[in-house]
Amino acid sequence: MARKIGRREFIRSGAALGAAVVVGGKLFGKWTGNPPSGESGPSVFVVKGTDSAAMTAKAVELAGGLGAYVPKGAKVALLPNVQSRRPGTFTKPEILRAVLRMCRQAEAAEIACLSWLGPTNWDGTGLARVIEEEGAALRLIPREDENFKSVPIPGAVALPEARIMNALFEYDLWINMPITKDHAGNKFTGTMKNLMGLNAPSSNRAQFHKPNWTTDPADIAHLEYCIVDLNFAVRPAFNIVDATEIIRTNGPMGPGELIKPGRIVAGVDRVAVDAYCATLLGFQGAEITAIKHASERKLGEIDLRKAGVLEVEI
Repeated sequence: MARKIGRREFIRSGAALGAAVVVGGKLFGKWTGNPPSGESGPSVFVVKGTDSAAMTAKAVELAGGLGAYVPKGAKVALLPNVQSRRPGTFTKPEILRAVLRMCRQAEAAEIACLSWLGPTNWDGTGLARVIEEEGAALRLIPREDENFKSVPIPGAVALPEARIMNALFEYDLWINMPITKDHAGNKFTGTMKNLMGLNAPSSNRAQFHKPNWTTDPADIAHLEYCIVDLNFAVRPAFNIVDATEIIRTNGPMGPGELIKPGRIVAGVDRVAVDAYCATLLGFQGAEITAIKHASERKLGEIDLRKAGVLEVEI
């Protein structure tokens, strides 16, 4: 069980870490080291319940409040998952609404959702309506390659360069908002895989996916290595995962068997957060190649006992 720390103590440590995002080597904010570890307090924050908005707010509160990650006056980009409109495959609108309101409370100067997916995805999931009602921006980026910037990845295993949407460079930081769910290849998607939503679709298709990416272990591993490489090119300031109602089969598009973990999972450490989310789908983190590989490359902590998990129910 994770050591529980006082709220004031954790807010002080979170504020000291600051908000950070690395895009192609450019640093915004103060933090340049490894994610917070369980030695100084939990790094995975889980809230269980039935009210997704309240759960989201509570998870962020446990992590020190969004102000610990979003400085006053910052330009903030958000990346919810809108890959499919079927139940259990996209980030719920009420979760996005809660995050938009917390960004406003943190006095962000500008908030936008970025995507190269079209209006149908955003309208069909109900997310476009929330964005409009909350006074944020929805920026839909054309898929053409000229709208994406080449970002070299030193030490890459499978992906020597990312192709990151140009619009991201206009923001001070970004918040990763995936839904965890099944995947046809590696059987898991979470914070790390969601970053493909920032990478050029032509690169995702041609470089990440080999011909037998759903059946051949080597091709599946290649996809996983590309995902981890991508995570060394782009770093979110914070991750908020929808694990309320998700598909356990036929992912990532669905329709699939729905399960209801009823959880919001938050934290900075993508490896630790994904390792926790994997357990909701019946896996240990080390059983998912991307999580194991990312841990081996020191992207984050795979051992949840070391990472520290603080879980509450509301």
